[in-house]
Amino acid sequence: MPMLKILVGTMYGGALDVAEQVKPLFEDAGYEVAIVEQPTLADITGEDTDLALFCLSTTGSGDFPGNFVPFVRELQDKSPGLAELRYGLIALGDSSYGDTFCGAGRRLDDLLQDQGAQRLDERLEVDAMETFMADDAALPWVEAWIAGQDLKVV
Repeated sequence: MPMLKILVGTMYGGALDVAEQVKPLFEDAGYEVAIVEQPTLADITGEDTDLALFCLSTTGSGDFPGNFVPFVRELQDKSPGLAELRYGLIALGDSSYGDTFCGAGRRLDDLLQDQGAQRLDERLEVDAMETFMADDAALPWVEAWIAGQDLKVV
C-alpha cells in the first residue's frame, strides 16, 4: 500500500483539522496515511513516502508556523534535491493581510520546486475571509486532486 504523508504547519490547529478531514479520502483511495505535526526532511526524502500533502497556515506577515520552521530551515540548509517528490499543497491564509496572504504556502511551494519537487495540480489557497471552515474548500479540492491525478490505488 503506498504511503501518503500529510505534513502540517499550524499555529491554532486549522491546518491540522484540514489534514484530519482529508485523511479518509486518501485512505479510501488506497493509501496508508500518516499525519506529521513536527515534520523533518526525512519525512519527504525517505523511501517510504510515495506522495506528500502539505497543509500549511500562514502566520504574522507571511511567516511559517513555529512547528514548521525547523523543517524549512533543514530544507534550505541541506538543499536535498527532491526530484522524486510528488506533492500537493493546501495553504491557509487571510486575504486581509494583503501581499502576505498565504505567504508561507507560496514560499514553501517555491522552495520545493527549487529543489526539483513536482507539484501535482494547482496549489489550493483557502481564504479565511471567504471560507469559515477551511475543510469546506479542502475536501472537494482533495477529491478532485485524487481523481484528476489518477491517484487511486487499484
